[in-house]
Parts: sequence; C-alpha cells; structure tokens
Amino acid sequence: MQIAVPLEAGARVDGRAAERVPTKVVMATVAGNAIEFFDFITYAYFAVYIGQTFFPANTEFMSLLLSVGVFGVGFVFRPLGGVIIGAYADRVGRKPAMLLTIVLITLGTLALALTPSYASIGIAAPIIVVVCRLVQGLALGGEVGPASVFLVEIAPEGKRGLYSSWQLASQGLASLTAGGCGMLLSYIMSPADLAAWGWRVPFVLCLALIPVALYLRSSMPETLRAPRKTAAAPQGERVRVWEHSGFILIAILLIMGATVSTYAANYMTTYAIATLRFPPSTALAATVIAGISTFLFALLGGWLADRYGRRMVMILPRLLLTVVTLPLFLMIGQWPGVTTLYATTIALSGLTAISATAALVAIPELLPRSIRTTGLAIAYAVGVALFGGSTQFIITWLLKVTNNNPSAPAWYITAASLISLIAMFAVPESRDRKLER
Repeated sequence: MQIAVPLEAGARVDGRAAERVPTKVVMATVAGNAIEFFDFITYAYFAVYIGQTFFPANTEFMSLLLSVGVFGVGFVFRPLGGVIIGAYADRVGRKPAMLLTIVLITLGTLALALTPSYASIGIAAPIIVVVCRLVQGLALGGEVGPASVFLVEIAPEGKRGLYSSWQLASQGLASLTAGGCGMLLSYIMSPADLAAWGWRVPFVLCLALIPVALYLRSSMPETLRAPRKTAAAPQGERVRVWEHSGFILIAILLIMGATVSTYAANYMTTYAIATLRFPPSTALAATVIAGISTFLFALLGGWLADRYGRRMVMILPRLLLTVVTLPLFLMIGQWPGVTTLYATTIALSGLTAISATAALVAIPELLPRSIRTTGLAIAYAVGVALFGGSTQFIITWLLKVTNNNPSAPAWYITAASLISLIAMFAVPESRDRKLER
C-alpha cells in the first residue's frame, strides 16, 4: 500500500529546461557538508583513544562504552537542530541556514580539540566533551535538510538524483579523509603518542579548512523563492508539517535502516581494534574503504535513481543487504582477517549508499516547498538520533553479552533493514514528479 503525498494547492512547478549549474555551487554544498561530517565521524573513529583521555574507568570496556555513549549524546540535539534550522531554512533561506551550521560546528570542534584530559582538569573534561557533542549534534541536525534540499532544487531536470547524491557522497569524502588521517597518524606516531594527543590532530586540521567552506557558501545562490523574514512562520505552515506527519514517519523509517548500517560500518574501526584485535593501521583502513565505497556508490545510486526510479533503487540494495549481513559477519567469525573485514565494510557502506541516496532525493520531492527542508530535517534528525546514536552503544553491548561473538552486530543491522524495507514499499515513485518551487 502506498501513501499519497499531495502537492500544495495552486503550487507553481518548474518547467525549465536542463541547465548547467556552476561547479562552485555544488562544491560549496559538498565542502561544508563534508567538513561537518568529518568532525562528527572522526569522534567515532577515535572512540577508543577519546575514551581513554576523557572517560577513565576500571576496565577498558567501560571506558569504550562511556566514549560511544557520549558519541550518542551528540544525536540528542539533532532533532532540535532539524526543527529549528530546518524551519529557518524554509522561512529565510537555504544559504543562511547552511552558514549557521558551519559556525556551530566550528565552535564544537574548537572546544573538543582544545579540551585538556581528565587527568589534567578532572570532571570538567567529560562535561566539556558532552557539551561539544551537543553543539555538533545541533549543527548536523540542521545541516542535512538545507544541504539536501538545496541540491535537489538547483538540479537540472532529470538529474535530481545525481545532484542529490553529492550529499551522501560528501559524507563518504568525510569518512575517507578521517580514515586517511587516522592511518597516516598510526604509521608515523607511536601508539602511546596517538592515544595521548595524536587523535586531536584531525580536529585541528579541520579547523583550518572551515574558513574555505565559509567562503564558498557565502557565494552560493539562494533557491528559496521570496523568503519570508518574519519572526515566526504563519500558523498555517506550522500546521502543514503535522498534516504530512504520516509521510514524515515513513521517512524516519527509511532513514533508520540506512543509519544503523552506516554507523555499523563507521564502527568497524573500533570493532576491529577491540574485538578482532587488529593493529590500528589495519583497522583504520576499513574507514578509508568505507569512505571510498560510500562516495562511489552514492553517485552510482543517484544515477540509477534518475534512470530507473527512486523506489527500485531504494528497495533492491536494502533487500540484498538484509540477506547478506549475517553471512558476512559469520565469515568474520570463522575467518577473521582483513579480507572478510573489508568485504563486510564494502557491503555495508556500498549497498547502504545506493539505497539511501534514492531515499534522500525522494523525501524532499514528495514534500511541499513550504515545509520541504523542515520535513526532511525532522525525518533525518529523528531517524539518526534514535538509531544512529544508539547503534554503536548497542553493538558494543551485544559484543559484551555474547562474549565478543563477531556475528552479534549482524542481528541488529538485519532487523533494522527489514523494518526499513516495509517502509520503502509504502513510498510512491517520485522521479517524474514536477518539483514545486
């Protein structure tokens, strides 16, 4: 059964012919998005070392559990960021919303990079880290909606899938860059130095790139027609969000499967170090592979979505991932090694990227212009907050209660994929829908 998602009455549609969008405009969106996700993802990749620095505990497991728990704290403010910054983007414009998120992520990253260890300042250290994670969560909760909608709205006819795919592809670039930094640091630094201060280096390097992203975004065009600059949105628009709450709930379930498998793939570095006992350099290579897979398969997913439609490209990769996840993790348990580790990482990140790209273009296509950013931001932020923030914590817990059974994460990933599949069958095809402007 499919859910009908009507356009606004009297809505204007865009009948323009295909036209070339300046590369600089796409780069501005990609650069800012990649930097924000780089900051957020880097925390996950260095969770072991961050736990040792800020969350000392009686056992290594408890330190790691506290670290990934605080990683989840960053997701708490994502829905708030999605609502506030998404509504701001629908009322004032996509461009100012994306500039705001860059400023917020700068504040969170700066504080995290400079916070002394628990040994130096005591309980203040973990408190500061928690605040940093909340600010970063607020920024990322508000980033995805405006960035995704902007890419959809600037796209020429027939290429909305491909243009939208750069949103997820930029996350792959962030993962690739974070993993590359981690691998380089693990090769040139001793394990003691990496644990003591080396993990801070990627955050400091990222701070140096933020002015470039600000410059690029300041020159972006605005895709919101006649933005309203009133203090608050009219009552009618606030009601309209709830009028589409059924579809937004479906969208949250679409995001759920992608989120769980994405953050499971991001967790593979910690999984390889803590469970498989691989050296950091080998484990961090999984991060690089995940980034490359996400980047390439996201672009492929966008092209396929334009050619074959959103629904099929959402459903088939997610169905395949549901079938192969458990066998892949069983292979890791039977033959633990780099081949099985990297094969699992490619499957998780690649198939997820194809399916998620189609979902991220379909959701804004099926929402009215006046709530397009808010609706997508709420769906993404809530989905990621509920399931992204808990994924690494749940996987860590599952590994503990199963005596580090390498296949334990597969059950959670498979269950989430099944629920997402059900939601995907309820989404109508939107490839040929005229985009309301």
